[in-house]
Amino acid sequence: MAGAEYLDTAQGRRLAYHRTPGKGPVVVFLGGLKSDMEGTKALHLEAWAQARGQAFLRFDYSGHGESSGRFEDGCIGDWHEDTLAAIDALTEGPVLPVGSSMGGWQALLLARARPERIAGLVTIAAAPDFTEDSYWAGFSDAQKRQLEEVGQVELPSDYMEPYVITRRMIEDGRDRLVLRAPLPLPFPVRCLQGTADSAVSTETALRLLEHADCPDMRLTLVKAADHRFSDGPCLALIEAAVLDVLGAG
Repeated sequence: MAGAEYLDTAQGRRLAYHRTPGKGPVVVFLGGLKSDMEGTKALHLEAWAQARGQAFLRFDYSGHGESSGRFEDGCIGDWHEDTLAAIDALTEGPVLPVGSSMGGWQALLLARARPERIAGLVTIAAAPDFTEDSYWAGFSDAQKRQLEEVGQVELPSDYMEPYVITRRMIEDGRDRLVLRAPLPLPFPVRCLQGTADSAVSTETALRLLEHADCPDMRLTLVKAADHRFSDGPCLALIEAAVLDVLGAG
């Protein structure tokens, strides 16, 4: 496989990416917090797109994977800027974001910032507003005090080393919330959510479904699927959701 290419952004960050030419809309994979573009879902979708002759893009946010920067220095707004830079510089015409976990939040922010570019949207265990509704809401008084005094706290993860959550990430997240104000999504949206997901609750998926203003939005709950959502049946569901949006858009 060819090595990654790199995009230098206006903010001085260097983003690693892989781009597949083909017919539009361009399917763009938006990964989760501390994940990268070499994950199972991203690579599976890339191979699927290549087999179809579909244009496809995967990239690493700053502080993730092969891109520049440290994770601890980043925040939702930085990764939103990265997403906009990648979309603006590396794609043309309609795009179909596929957002996983934090990437689901990024996909919604992208839809808010570039509505004219979005052909449709697929989310996988979308985690909108998680810095406020999961992290901050779940912090003890001692953790909130530590965040104020030290500037960061560590949270255990089921999947990797602890997450370092900074005060900047929490404060910036409050400027990026999407479930507190109108959220127009005037295109087909398909949401996938596992019922055994320990990171994002089914309640979050239902809240997004209720909140969004969308004429064609569907949520599929998959019994016993976890947050990874990357076994064979789940990958097939992701394919089907993208195809559904391509047909409906």
